[in-house]
Amino acid sequence: MWWARGWEPVRVPYQPSSSTADSSLPPLSRPQLAEARRVRAAELFEDGVSNAEIARAVGACSESVRRWRRVWETGGASALRRRAATGRPAKLDDARVEAVRTALERGARAHGFEADLWTLERVGVVVERVTGVALSRASVWRLLTGRLGWSLQRPERRAVERDESEIARWIAHEWPRIKKGR
Repeated sequence: MWWARGWEPVRVPYQPSSSTADSSLPPLSRPQLAEARRVRAAELFEDGVSNAEIARAVGACSESVRRWRRVWETGGASALRRRAATGRPAKLDDARVEAVRTALERGARAHGFEADLWTLERVGVVVERVTGVALSRASVWRLLTGRLGWSLQRPERRAVERDESEIARWIAHEWPRIKKGR
């Protein structure tokens, strides 16, 4: 898609449709898309394109383009780039998270627990043993679901004495006899 400025076309960043997109590449996040629009607007500012044309080209409102232009005039194209997230740094860096992943993949029994099930408290104990960092239950949950990509799994409640062959026999022979007796 392009908009004409005189005889010269104005380039717009290519946004592939879902059918033509390379499935091996992850989709851009919303902040990444917003940054791409601002960077494209900065290129168009340098080319002398009007705010209204830029707004149409990048799919933004004219107020945003005016604000971007003021920022661009004072700080250049780099001022329109995303800034690193502020706030408290993570307690566990990527290397420590991978060490925790490796330890958790060995199973709960390998760490001295009687059942091979993970709870937030057990994971917290393992994290502290492996990294020396104590995490709250909420932080352990964020570590598991966010950084490790794990999900909540509930074990099936099933008796240890359960005999699958006897259950199959009962369903095949006893149940039809009981059902007929109605």
